[in-house]
Amino acid sequence: MKLYRLKTVTAVVLMTQQSDQLCFHQMASSNIRYGEGVTREVGMDLQNLGARNVCVMTDRTLSRLPPVAAVLESLAKNGVRYRVYDSVRVEPTDASFKDAISFAKSDSFDVFVAVGGGSVIDTCKAANLYASHPDANFLDFVNAPIGKGKPVTGTVRPLIAVPTTAGTGSETTGVAIFDYEPLKAKTGIASRALRPMLGIVDPLHTLSMPERVAANSGFDVLCHALESYTALPYHQRGSNPISDVWSRHALHVVAKYMKRAVRDPEDLEARSSMHLASVFAGIGFGNAGVHLCHGMSYPIAGNVKTHSAKGYSVEHPLVPHGLSVVLTSPAVFNFTAPMCPERHLEAAEILGANVRQVKREDAGLVLADALRCFLSELQVEDGLSAVGYSKDDIPALVKGTVPQERVTKLSPREHSEEDLSRLFEASMKLY
Repeated sequence: MKLYRLKTVTAVVLMTQQSDQLCFHQMASSNIRYGEGVTREVGMDLQNLGARNVCVMTDRTLSRLPPVAAVLESLAKNGVRYRVYDSVRVEPTDASFKDAISFAKSDSFDVFVAVGGGSVIDTCKAANLYASHPDANFLDFVNAPIGKGKPVTGTVRPLIAVPTTAGTGSETTGVAIFDYEPLKAKTGIASRALRPMLGIVDPLHTLSMPERVAANSGFDVLCHALESYTALPYHQRGSNPISDVWSRHALHVVAKYMKRAVRDPEDLEARSSMHLASVFAGIGFGNAGVHLCHGMSYPIAGNVKTHSAKGYSVEHPLVPHGLSVVLTSPAVFNFTAPMCPERHLEAAEILGANVRQVKREDAGLVLADALRCFLSELQVEDGLSAVGYSKDDIPALVKGTVPQERVTKLSPREHSEEDLSRLFEASMKLY
């Protein structure tokens, strides 16, 4: 068994001179432990923390699969008392967050453990936050303008994340995303206080992922890497020399291993590599941010009507997060390329395009074509029209994107509502 402890940097400070002002950027991430079978250590970690009553959160499908069994076996072996909440909703809503929060408040839990994909980890973050702040109203910590965006001033309980998908990177970040149903739009809570104290990245867990879940999770990694690498530069609160390293490396891994990981669920090398790429891209975007693909994805997921996602055991209509993000990527990167063409060309080259004779002004077209080729090979639905949208829905999609300023303002190119309309229109069909 290979075992790696990646004790990631918690305070690398970058400084640059901008006019008369000094601009700082501090990089931070959770500690990450990686290796086949490393989950068996979680009980020892909890014992070392002095945990007396642990809240384990997962979803109904995973509750019957090996990742959860491995965690509970380790807890039992180490004599750790726990209760399981297995009602996490895939693509959580404000209502499903509140249900998990009620469970977290129902007992005196002193440590939280999340076993699952981004939906589970994000739900557990929110449950921990509000159980630790029992007097807070739900919208207090939710990002403005939907919520009040109040800072988290109190302490939260330790949280250990055991990711089972290779996608969200939620084990590295202080972000929890959900659908706010009254507005039919995704929003979230963002605070470094939410960041897990430890991410246990066990590649054996990715073998439980169905093919389409592996694909859609991988598309989230792809867009995390591309968006953070092309975000505004760090003196404007975006990409920086350290996040660039993680984002670029994640993109290389995606290009090399993602197709293999999707096509063969038992290809442990490919699935392990994508699991690490998810961590790398998570550290990248956790410090640089994402921009238009993610900002536009929230209403795509939030306004879903009837689309049934293959490979997901859910009863509600669903456009999986990674799919909602990647469907706009050809249009988005064609739009943003004029602001940093070299980075767009480099990304296209990593994804397999020949860029030797390409002019800078064609960088967007080349990257868009490389993305279309990549998506076509992985049999991605043919644009927004294939998941139930038409041109009549564009005003609602634009309206749902406008409040996502926390991410859209990191786009390297400024954009109007008319620009967003054109990007949605260009994303109706991909091929």
